Amino acid sequence: MIPELHIEDYTYPLASDRIAKYPLPERDSSKLLYYKDGKIDSYVFRNLPELLPEGSMMVFNDTKVVPARLHFKRDTGAIVEIFCLRPVQPEEYNLAFASTERCQWECVIGNSKRWKGDILSFYTDSEAASPEAEALELKASLVNKEGQTGVVEFFWKGGKPFSAVLEICGNVPIPPYLDRETEAIDHERYQTLYARIRGSVAAPTAGLHFTERVLDDIRAKGIDIENVCLHVGAGTFLPVKDSEVSKHKMHREPFVVTLEFLEKLLAKKGPLVAVGTTSVRTLESLYYIGVSVIKNGVPEDVEQWAPYEGDYSGITLSDALNAIIKYLKDRGLTQLVAGTRIIIVPGFKFRVVDVLVTNFHQPESTLILLVSAFLNGNWRPVYDYALANGFRFLSYGDSSLLVRPASK
Repeated sequence: MIPELHIEDYTYPLASDRIAKYPLPERDSSKLLYYKDGKIDSYVFRNLPELLPEGSMMVFNDTKVVPARLHFKRDTGAIVEIFCLRPVQPEEYNLAFASTERCQWECVIGNSKRWKGDILSFYTDSEAASPEAEALELKASLVNKEGQTGVVEFFWKGGKPFSAVLEICGNVPIPPYLDRETEAIDHERYQTLYARIRGSVAAPTAGLHFTERVLDDIRAKGIDIENVCLHVGAGTFLPVKDSEVSKHKMHREPFVVTLEFLEKLLAKKGPLVAVGTTSVRTLESLYYIGVSVIKNGVPEDVEQWAPYEGDYSGITLSDALNAIIKYLKDRGLTQLVAGTRIIIVPGFKFRVVDVLVTNFHQPESTLILLVSAFLNGNWRPVYDYALANGFRFLSYGDSSLLVRPASK
């Protein structure tokens, strides 16, 4: 049954001066709020390893942010911003990034009313375009448009892959609430140290605090470090606009987990620590994909409200993981490629994640709903403490380590 929730119950006063506009000089010098058994304490992020439960498995999202924001110019002089969301032709990310002449992407189109369908030329507002950018002669044509989004075809010269075109011409798509243009520092710091697989248009920001020092200390404690990959979509920026949370629409996000990881997850004995809400969404989606294999014979994308509407009686997490593992092995596959629209709100039953590393999120956001669900509704004391003790908020802000209470 879909929970009846009102988003105004998940707000708090966030003044603009509490939003971290820039990262701190050192990634691991941010504050760390530690919540366990209703008690809240303050630490520094580099203290994280000593707070992690012994025998844990820690799971990171190793997606990589692409410089997906591009600017183009009409013959009239009007500037059109195009923000790439996901590849359409070819549809597979690696193939789209490897394209050397043209490809199509679903995009958010700024000033979309100004674009009448004519072919646009790449534009930069710096002193002059780099010779590399000029040599590409990058163009954009409109395939179709609906409101602020549409399918755009990019074409260019020189034979470079589209991944290189974005690196040369694109800007890192920092969140709109930073209220500033992308700067040089963002190309390094709006990216985790362990980012590996291109595809996200927003960073999994819980990971921005990790340094090699912190990771080495985690390994030294004997904690198993594993990776999943969920490509974060622009939907992560979207506020819940309707009072009734049930009317909010989640966007599909693709993810990949390896067979090796699934086998380790099945065999693990200790607590599971998820780094970031994107890792949580990936991990908790695995149960429902396993159920689809058991019931329908194939792994199916997780729909938004599936966890609240389906009948899951008698199917354990081990059952679900075993079903996925068998499905992959029977077909000689080494990884599960799937998608999820899962929304995690109060009333959700956590089956995988025990501990969460996460930043402080926007009021009235789906991420506040997730934190509330994780803490059995007890999110407000955490945020009140952070507000009262000088914590910095949102993407470049401080962090928290939350231990999930026993289920009510």
